[in-house]
Amino acid sequence: MMDTKCCAACGQKFEPNPHSPRQAYCSSPPCQRTRKRRWHKEKLLHDPDYVDNQARAQQAWCSRHADYWGNYRGEHPDYVEQNREKQHDRNAKNRGKVIAKMDASNNPNDSLGLHSGLYQISPVRGSVIAKMDLWIVEIRVLSHFPMPDQ
Repeated sequence: MMDTKCCAACGQKFEPNPHSPRQAYCSSPPCQRTRKRRWHKEKLLHDPDYVDNQARAQQAWCSRHADYWGNYRGEHPDYVEQNREKQHDRNAKNRGKVIAKMDASNNPNDSLGLHSGLYQISPVRGSVIAKMDLWIVEIRVLSHFPMPDQ
């Protein structure tokens, strides 16, 4: 007979499975959910292949269920209203901050993008919200190479 252990989730004593001597969680469903959730968070932090696989699986699910959120919002008007209120609060809290989204440009006159040249890129610090793992940077022209005639 093995010694009893203390569950890492609920703190109750349990007898581990003799085939799993390193077992740290009891078999109750809430403790098993806690174990799986902790394992998942750890994998997301330290395993880039797992993160990539999760992202691809989510994209595949979203493409198979493209109408899911529209249907959900139609069937749950209370969720829609609660989300609207929360977004209103987030907008008020972030008013005056720079918000960057994927492929965003802050220069409306620069429709052609950056030209050939030498640039200095410096990270921008402060109250900035970035999406899609973007780096918010300031780009300064150090020297500009003339564009060839076309």
